[in-house]
Amino acid sequence: MSELQTEWIPGEVPPADENSADYWEATREHLLTAQSCTSCGRVQHPPRAVCTGCGSMEHLEQIAAAGTGTIDSFTLVHRAPRPELVTPYVVARVRLAEGPIVLSRLEPAVPGDGWQIGDPVAVAWRDLPDGRALPYYRPAGATDDGEN
Repeated sequence: MSELQTEWIPGEVPPADENSADYWEATREHLLTAQSCTSCGRVQHPPRAVCTGCGSMEHLEQIAAAGTGTIDSFTLVHRAPRPELVTPYVVARVRLAEGPIVLSRLEPAVPGDGWQIGDPVAVAWRDLPDGRALPYYRPAGATDDGEN
């Protein structure tokens, strides 16, 4: 497998709000969380003010997520929307083990034989200047590259 390439620099990341504060706080510890409804059991991401399963606003809590999932869909980007982004890079829909789908970056952009739908992935982290961290995904079982 090729080297993990995590030389990308995230753009501006939105500030935490009343719905996402617990999520962003957990990222400081490189802990992935999802939002769970204690009324209907729905697990969702990103955090919202209302459960997308039952509409409850009172029964939502953050839960630890395993940080693993599978690639649901992906695209290899060759034309960056910002000049400072190095291409190519991969943006993917990752279905977390807990059920929610997240949109994220995959690293490396072209591992070994390339990405495939259904490939298992695991979360990795890119630290942000404000102490939070941005999750991205890499092949499950990849060794830690010491960056994050």
